[in-house]
Amino acid sequence: MDRYIIKGGNPLVGEVEIGGAKNAALGIIAASIMTDETVTIENLPDVNDTNVLLEAMQGIGVRVMRVDRHTVKINAGKVFSHCIEYDYIKKIRASYYLLGALLGKYKHAEVALPGGCKIGSRPIDQHIKGFKALGAKVNLSHGNIITTADHLRSTHLYFDVVSVGATINVMMAAAMSDGTTVMENVAKEPHVVDIANFLNSMGARVRGAGTNVIRITGVPKLHGTTYSIIPDQIEAGTFMFAAAATQGDVTVTNVIPKHLEATIYKLTELGCEIEEFDDAVRVVSKGNLKATTVKTLPYPGFPTDMQPQMGVTLALGSGTSLITESIFENRFKYLDELARMGADVKVDGTTATIRGVDHLSGANVNALDLRAGAALCIAGLAADGVTIVDDIHYIKRGYEDFDKKIRDLGGIMEEVSGEESLSKVRKRIG
Repeated sequence: MDRYIIKGGNPLVGEVEIGGAKNAALGIIAASIMTDETVTIENLPDVNDTNVLLEAMQGIGVRVMRVDRHTVKINAGKVFSHCIEYDYIKKIRASYYLLGALLGKYKHAEVALPGGCKIGSRPIDQHIKGFKALGAKVNLSHGNIITTADHLRSTHLYFDVVSVGATINVMMAAAMSDGTTVMENVAKEPHVVDIANFLNSMGARVRGAGTNVIRITGVPKLHGTTYSIIPDQIEAGTFMFAAAATQGDVTVTNVIPKHLEATIYKLTELGCEIEEFDDAVRVVSKGNLKATTVKTLPYPGFPTDMQPQMGVTLALGSGTSLITESIFENRFKYLDELARMGADVKVDGTTATIRGVDHLSGANVNALDLRAGAALCIAGLAADGVTIVDDIHYIKRGYEDFDKKIRDLGGIMEEVSGEESLSKVRKRIG
């Protein structure tokens, strides 16, 4: 079993470069299948989710050529199947983006119901609603979602709830439909905009991404392109909260500060000093973190993917804080692990009450999902003693070289495999 072993007590200090946005990369990789020409994707994060999706696409005939660690050329000119195998898809949630991409290009897709982190119910009913509105037939059979259409027609669609996945999926399918499709009550996250921009760079006609209404005029064919993925706002926010929790001084570089506004605002409320630059943000924490309240909301609100990192930081603040989770009902499970480190937390439905404590103590904890795992690493870096984080495969789904970046900032954190390795590192770091 792979684990992180962490010795707390060192403030994180220095600069850390942020990679490409995982959530944008997954949609862009899937959309690259919609042209027979070669697509070059730059600033691609080298994380498990993107690698699994690329392997799944190779399984249906897509040619994937690694230029370097963060650049890939994709050519889908010889796709021989529209069915994505379960062995790949069970590992990642974003597999469903291949539904919209394959349906748009080939008018047929068969993809296993997706896996990923178990942070709550993430139904695909809005995806299905959108595909049906475009004229596709949708069936569920033996764990697979099967979509077919003679042709895709234009439609006017109002999503019942704001859904990032459905917005992206239906947008991709509609990009090669007949006529103009209008989608209302859509998600406005930066990676939705990035995927729309990528589609447009291939010749699609998508307008309004980042607003409440997206208009897509279908085109018969898309072409190759070269495209660079936006920086990952969640990775950036994770290091920003790590600076706050460890009383550090960290500058995150290669970021778009506009995408971090909700995170910056809350860190300011906590008492951190924030300095913004054109493509960087500096966070300085001098301790004495204040209590606050936060509610997760779709962008531009406070992101649910930053909620666990926020919760860990509030556990070290003064006074009583409240967190309301409005997106995923199981996202508070990490608080049970945090309580094992000495946090004073209580969950009642969708609200967590966190009473700040003087310190946390190192303990053995489990990474229950991607963001919870990263948050528990932050807790370990701020805690007294040694923390061991199990199930770090979740963390590797979305963070590239996480332990190395922490070490470059002065933190003590190493990946170990097996009891013997764990024992040696524990003895070495004290």
